[in-house]
Amino acid sequence: MSNQRYGAGIWHFATYVDRYATDGYGAPRSLIEMIDLAGQVGDLSVVDINYPFPGGETSLEAIGTALERNNLSVIGITPEIYTRQFAKGAFTNPDPGVRRLANEMCNDAANIVRHFGADYVKLWPGQDGWDYPFQVDHRKLWRMSVEGVAELATQNPDLKFVIEYKPREPRNHMSYDSVARTLLGIEKMGVPNVGILLDFGHSLYGGESPADAAQLAIDHGRLFGMDVNDNLRGWDDDMIAGSVHPIELFEFFYTLRKNRWEGVWQLDQFPFREDSVAAAQSAIGFLKAIERALDTLDFEAMQAAQDRQDAVGALKLAREALFSSY
Repeated sequence: MSNQRYGAGIWHFATYVDRYATDGYGAPRSLIEMIDLAGQVGDLSVVDINYPFPGGETSLEAIGTALERNNLSVIGITPEIYTRQFAKGAFTNPDPGVRRLANEMCNDAANIVRHFGADYVKLWPGQDGWDYPFQVDHRKLWRMSVEGVAELATQNPDLKFVIEYKPREPRNHMSYDSVARTLLGIEKMGVPNVGILLDFGHSLYGGESPADAAQLAIDHGRLFGMDVNDNLRGWDDDMIAGSVHPIELFEFFYTLRKNRWEGVWQLDQFPFREDSVAAAQSAIGFLKAIERALDTLDFEAMQAAQDRQDAVGALKLAREALFSSY
């Protein structure tokens, strides 16, 4: 019997807008409605929740009640430090008052993490970066990126903070744009409670091998969390996990298993036009197949093939394990 836990960002169950369908792809939903939809998936045990809470003001008591009736708990709180008020950055904003606002919002999120007994505060500073040549002083921007997160970690030594890196969007260049750059920043911070949340799709989009990125983060002791989705590599499409890159997804989880990394397998998907419950069930169904494949894969034979750099032999082992498990 598997003990693997599955989770999802609560935004998976939201409704979405884009620059064309500005009226949205469905009626707006409250956070409570999103939690109730998450409960319909059947295999989810945890959710990551945005702060401020989506869909209007909601009490912690009401959220707790909704979580309880759906047999869910909270894995993390994601402060929205990427909205219009942070258009010129959160930790890197030229206005010190806005930087202070970002710090206060993240500290509020930290208190909510404590309230729910969650694992971490997730930082996605999407507006921290630049768009044009000569727009910023790169030394100063990087220093503020590092110091802003380090300050939070120092203020909350009892909690974990995870940085979810991404190459671009909404800024054309994000400060934390790769696993290597994020690890450099964390090393510069010199604090033990900051790590990486590795988004499989962001790694693909950034031209990385997600398996290699995971190994690098693990080797530095900084892989605190992960989430999965898929894309066509030209954009952060947030498609159903395994729909485009099943072999690379399998290699990613192979790397986690090989290193005995244990944690929630979490979805970060945006089903704009799809039924959100069905999209989550589809992804988890494939993740369960990956788990079965890992149980049957001959790890010694795979290691031997890799030691020879035998691509044909290694792929044969991977394909046989994965495609016979679905």
